[in-house]
Amino acid sequence: MVLTLIAGCATTTTASRSTPARIEVQEAVGFTIIEEARVSNEARLDYDEALSYLNQGNLERGIDILNSVVAQSPQLAAPRVDLGIAQHLAGDLDAAESSLLQALETNPGHPIALNELGILYRKSGRFTQARRSYEAALATYPGFHYARRNLAVLCDLYLADLNCALDNYEAYMATVPGDDEASMWIADLRFRMDQGD
Repeated sequence: MVLTLIAGCATTTTASRSTPARIEVQEAVGFTIIEEARVSNEARLDYDEALSYLNQGNLERGIDILNSVVAQSPQLAAPRVDLGIAQHLAGDLDAAESSLLQALETNPGHPIALNELGILYRKSGRFTQARRSYEAALATYPGFHYARRNLAVLCDLYLADLNCALDNYEAYMATVPGDDEASMWIADLRFRMDQGD
């Protein structure tokens, strides 16, 4: 599911001088992160090969190649984000966190890195940091429905901030109206809020 997120939020590199990444919004639910930097043809081919391995479920080989890409192109955030996601899926949460933090050093507003870091923080019980990370992702791109849903769940189940949960579930449903599971969560949340009065 997470790798689909990367594919759905296509990250692109082009040959040019190194400049900060920018986000281009295509629709209410979609964006492209563009990093302009000089990269060797070998690094680009290796990056594509790594993503292919990851999409096939071969995390170990994909991680090995991404480590090489990061070494070849340390100025890029995208390979570090993908590396962090792959490390997370492989169960190496410490390495995943390190890779995502390094991606954020390169591009502090990278919404995918911020969302993924929020997931890691939540898994390790650092709920306040998770909330900050999701909110930072949404400050960069408010329509980022994965971060919106993750923040809603965090507020609902881990922080007991029902107003935050409801606001974010409703904002999520505005961008992904067909999510029946989230509709049930909203109904349950409203019921619990009414019971608390």
